[in-house]
Amino acid sequence: MAQPSLEARSPVGSAPSSPAAPSRRRRSARKRRFTRRDLAVFALLVGIPVLLEVALIWGPTIASVALSFSRWDGISPLRWIGGENYTQIVRDYPPFWPAVWHNVLWLGFLGFIATPLGLFFAVLLDKGIRFTRLYQSALYLPVVLSLAVVGFIAQLIYSRDGVLNAIGGTKIDWIGDPHINLWAVLALVAWKHTGYVMILYLAGLKAVDPTLKEAASIDGANEAQTFVKVVFPAMRPINVIVLVITVIEALRAFDIVYVVNKGRNGLELLSVLVSANIVGEASRIGFGSALAVILLTISLGFVVIYLVQVFREDAQ
Repeated sequence: MAQPSLEARSPVGSAPSSPAAPSRRRRSARKRRFTRRDLAVFALLVGIPVLLEVALIWGPTIASVALSFSRWDGISPLRWIGGENYTQIVRDYPPFWPAVWHNVLWLGFLGFIATPLGLFFAVLLDKGIRFTRLYQSALYLPVVLSLAVVGFIAQLIYSRDGVLNAIGGTKIDWIGDPHINLWAVLALVAWKHTGYVMILYLAGLKAVDPTLKEAASIDGANEAQTFVKVVFPAMRPINVIVLVITVIEALRAFDIVYVVNKGRNGLELLSVLVSANIVGEASRIGFGSALAVILLTISLGFVVIYLVQVFREDAQ
């Protein structure tokens, strides 16, 4: 028996449906997805953070770069002097090079002592030893303290009548002696930095594929060889993050030395010099801005290295 045609099965007076009609309705629905209210909310959610970013970060940064080529104390008329501030910093500003050296020592101490110590604690805790949670909490506790609080703790420990002299029966001026006060402060900074690095590496160790360790064990590698040749290279993203954080911590150090003795008498740092010239008694805003630009340039070098690594990994 012959099947009725499509036209015969269609209701009388109705036109056959077009396959393009649903697609037009979907396009129309997509166009009407965002209302004016949605766009207004989106503009507020994006626009306010962008404005705050520009006002609080990029605006002052650009202003500092511009003011670094001027001589201005905030009251008298601003006078443009080109690169004279930078020349004076390098040649005729005695605290500059000691501050650079102290920042280098700060970076070396965190990078070669505190960071390996944090990695060592992370490896131990990753083995699931007894009271692991208690050890993690104890080691991470200094991280939640601000460096200003750590500075007050330093005064309690290192003063002439402090805890350290009471235990040792001595009267050493750990903070006032410029030959030892930097190392005394670095010990407390490392105490704080070690816990931070430990948490990062502990998370990285948990993310390492266990099959890599099993394959290394089958190949005859012992525990130390497995860590050095397999586990540690597998944590390359964590290593890069730890490196950048360590550099940033070394360059932005300010709170603890300012609390201890206002960054003087052996505790000079670049950040302290910036503050002393811009908001201190000197009121040399242009000169302090030049110091801030130098500090920013050094920081950007390491940040660019980090971003290159991140983009390279995303591209692979």
